[in-house]
Amino acid sequence: MGKKDASAVGLPVDQYRKQIGKQDYKKTKSVLKATRLKAEAKKNSSGFRDAFLVIAAILFFVLCIYAFFYLNLSTELNLDVDVD
Repeated sequence: MGKKDASAVGLPVDQYRKQIGKQDYKKTKSVLKATRLKAEAKKNSSGFRDAFLVIAAILFFVLCIYAFFYLNLSTELNLDVDVD
């Protein structure tokens, strides 16, 4: 009795997939090809962005170290001044 009820009612996920499939067939091949090319271009361009972010992070880290040493050394130089 349980099997009969389960097979009669389709899962919502299966119904959703069928609807998506029907909508995909309505599109022309040129539209599908353009969508695929756009997705591939977006995927391939992320490598450049990642490399840029890594370089920017390294430069920021070096700048922070430089600023730290500059501030520490500039305050120590003023201690050697003789006051008459």
